Amino acid sequence: MKRIITAKVKNRSGVLNRITGLLQRRQFNIESISVGRTEHEEMSRITFVVDVEDFQKLEQVTKQLNKQIDVIKVSDITDKAIVARELALIKIQSNPQLRHEIQSIIDPFRATVIDVSKDTMSIQVTGKQEKVEALIELLRPYGVKDIARTGLTAFLRGQQPSSSDQSSFSLLH
Repeated sequence: MKRIITAKVKNRSGVLNRITGLLQRRQFNIESISVGRTEHEEMSRITFVVDVEDFQKLEQVTKQLNKQIDVIKVSDITDKAIVARELALIKIQSNPQLRHEIQSIIDPFRATVIDVSKDTMSIQVTGKQEKVEALIELLRPYGVKDIARTGLTAFLRGQQPSSSDQSSFSLLH
């Protein structure tokens, strides 16, 4: 089963290596990983998608990650309300006669052309993995020359107030 794990860690050299090493020693396959600084310069957020056999192994690795010195917090956010995106850059073969046709394919995906040369176009798309993969499949007949993907990055959605938290306010009064 695929799980989305986030880890807030200290932004130090070697932290990512220790975390991926721990996962590798436990024979977890990392399907995607993205890392970047958070709102605090001294911290980074790692988002990785792993394939685990069962919840017991997931709990075991989560506990082991939390024990690491530079790890602040590890969370499995798979079943929570999250915002998740992936970025892909796709370079395809193109010529001036095909550009309008390709533009009409990428428009519904809200993808953008980020580079054009005599015989190629580079396209940027962000969204859920299914959206990114669907666009790549539509572009394959044109000749995909290169693809660079970030992997999934995600965090929890903002807290929505419950009905008991809302004060009695109405625009109708």
